[in-house]
Amino acid sequence: MLEHNVSLRPYHTFGIEVKARLFARFQSVDELRALLALPEVQQAEQLILGSGSNLLFTKDFDGVVLKNEIRGLEIISQDEDTALVRAGAGESWHGMVQYALDQDLSGIENLSLIPGTVGAAPLQNIGAYGAELKDTFEELEALETATGRLRTFSMEECGFGYRESVFKGPLKNQYIVTSVVLRLHRRAQPNVSYGAIQTTLQDLGIEGDPTPRHVSEAVVHIRRSKLPDPAEIGNAGSFFKNPEVSQHKFDELKAQYPEVPGYPVPGGVKVPAAWLIEQSGWKGHRRGPHGVHDRQALVLVNHGGAQGQDIRDLAYEIIASVREKFGIELHPEVNIM
Repeated sequence: MLEHNVSLRPYHTFGIEVKARLFARFQSVDELRALLALPEVQQAEQLILGSGSNLLFTKDFDGVVLKNEIRGLEIISQDEDTALVRAGAGESWHGMVQYALDQDLSGIENLSLIPGTVGAAPLQNIGAYGAELKDTFEELEALETATGRLRTFSMEECGFGYRESVFKGPLKNQYIVTSVVLRLHRRAQPNVSYGAIQTTLQDLGIEGDPTPRHVSEAVVHIRRSKLPDPAEIGNAGSFFKNPEVSQHKFDELKAQYPEVPGYPVPGGVKVPAAWLIEQSGWKGHRRGPHGVHDRQALVLVNHGGAQGQDIRDLAYEIIASVREKFGIELHPEVNIM
């Protein structure tokens, strides 16, 4: 059922007071098809909403917001080594991680507590603490908005990159993800290569061979210590992507700033955006109701009553500041509407 002039404040983690001209929820593919068949929906700009954890609204949305509430978690097949788990796109991502752990399956524990829904995860190939969605991805099902037909996408067809997929590029706004299938391990293969995980496991008194649940607990501990809870202070997590620079550029940086951290990636070096922002003097910066978080420079926050355009303008100031100081261009990870 279509609703008119609905406040979106409860439906995105920045908590900005904006309205959608039209709003509807769907809990199945059939409900989604019925909504897409409505003339009002066909004639309006469409925005698919999960938990709204990667959005910054700068104004009212003069279109239709369709909230994905397709549920379901199940093991659809398994053998001695792996299990295929299918999740409805409207399930919470962390809920899927917990489901996997409850089934003694591993592979996504490093992605614990990432906000958002399962359907949003492949759009930007979510990643954290040495793991990415593509590491366990099998396939997804998505509905083509123009025709109402369902299509299955393999990993190759999704075109995953660093916080990228075809759904943010060539196929943007053409498909709505309805379910995702992951291939998880039945024999534990914990990934503790990320230094902070090893340190946190020690701090938590976990010795010997950690289990996937131990790794999940460590990741949750790290995230809660560094990132603000959107229920307490409006934010969308990491606002910027970590930039990748050439080895030559990194060597130049290292000569001028010996303490600059960097991580080798194909074709160059990844530099932590948080370090660049903090070195540019922005960590903890506050302008009335909005600012930069005091414990994590990657996170822009709404202390209460902030306007989306003010947060956007602050983000662009930070980008310009980092560009001027380091000659590196930052790019937002959050979708600015």
